Amino acid sequence: MRPMRIDFAAPSLARTVHRAGPGTWALGVAALALCGAAALLGWRVLAQQRQDQAELSAARLRAHAPVAAPVAELPRISEVQAAAVNAAVMQLNLPWRALHDAVAEATPPTIALLALEPDARKRAIKITAEARSPDEMVGYVEQLSRQELFTGASLTRHEINEQDPNRPIRFQVEAQWSAP
Repeated sequence: MRPMRIDFAAPSLARTVHRAGPGTWALGVAALALCGAAALLGWRVLAQQRQDQAELSAARLRAHAPVAAPVAELPRISEVQAAAVNAAVMQLNLPWRALHDAVAEATPPTIALLALEPDARKRAIKITAEARSPDEMVGYVEQLSRQELFTGASLTRHEINEQDPNRPIRFQVEAQWSAP
């Protein structure tokens, strides 16, 4: 027969622990290890979730923030290059249409235009033309002076072409323009 345990003491934790066998202890240790692993895994998931939330917030801020282009260091150019570029820009920014329209409006059919040479620095245009008579030449200069775009026009040179049988007067007029 097997021995019987008779115990009349009240149940308590100390008695339960004392009476637990090695299988119960192994099961308890395994349960504690699983709980610890679950707690560690939960802590890592929570940390990853916080990090993902912070990255999402930063991405939303970047999406709504204006994008600033990176400032690159520009190469230095010499004074000569700068002057050449400025001259080219001034030449490109000439009010060509307004100048052409003003000259065309002031030019009668008796005047033959030969050349238009604008000078952006002086805000002046040199006009080379031919006329049949001195009166037509002077009338043309006066007509240019009356144009709204031009602040003044003056005859700078004239000559009679003796080799042509019609003997036209070739002349140059310089007219200053105002800002259109």
